[in-house]
Amino acid sequence: MRKDGKSGFTARGEATRLRIIEAAAEIVYAEGAAGMSLDEVMDASRTSKSQLYHYFCDKDALIQEVIGRQTRRIVEANAPHLDKLDSFDALRSWCNMIIEANRTFGAIGGCPLGSLASELSAQSEQARAGLANGFEAWRSIIAEGLARMKNQDKLMPSADTQALSMAFVAAIQGGILLSKTSRNSQPLEVALNMALSHIERYVVAPAER
Repeated sequence: MRKDGKSGFTARGEATRLRIIEAAAEIVYAEGAAGMSLDEVMDASRTSKSQLYHYFCDKDALIQEVIGRQTRRIVEANAPHLDKLDSFDALRSWCNMIIEANRTFGAIGGCPLGSLASELSAQSEQARAGLANGFEAWRSIIAEGLARMKNQDKLMPSADTQALSMAFVAAIQGGILLSKTSRNSQPLEVALNMALSHIERYVVAPAER
């Protein structure tokens, strides 16, 4: 992928490349990066070995693209809520969406980025850096939403939106991990409710604005 965001491939070639990434992402989410074989990716994406190696020099290169895809997936899922964040009620609604999604799937499965981080952070510096960038992209859109509330005088000037956004990501990650282990959404719900209770201390009452 070039720095300008364009792949440099034809439309058909780009469609094939994306199909390979999507297939790899599904396999990695279900089986982990270690469990993913390139033969399995070729079967799932209906591509040949020559096609796969035309777009990706090795498995590590493909994993990097999977990390990017999972990051975009998380940002796209959260952006509709965070882009409109303008009140504590809207913040609670976003948290409830995350809890309900976890409950809908029976707390099975983890965060696509969190699962990869647990597996790859100590094994590959390239993957670790990519995952760190992914978490930062997610944290940034949360921070932007909180900053919007602060600029609208709905949060106190003392509210540290950078630290608060990091706390939310940590609460989500820890909550999802414990919920996955217990097959119960309660840990995630408790973690997010505690994060909300903390930020509520910085909420400015309408009469004080």
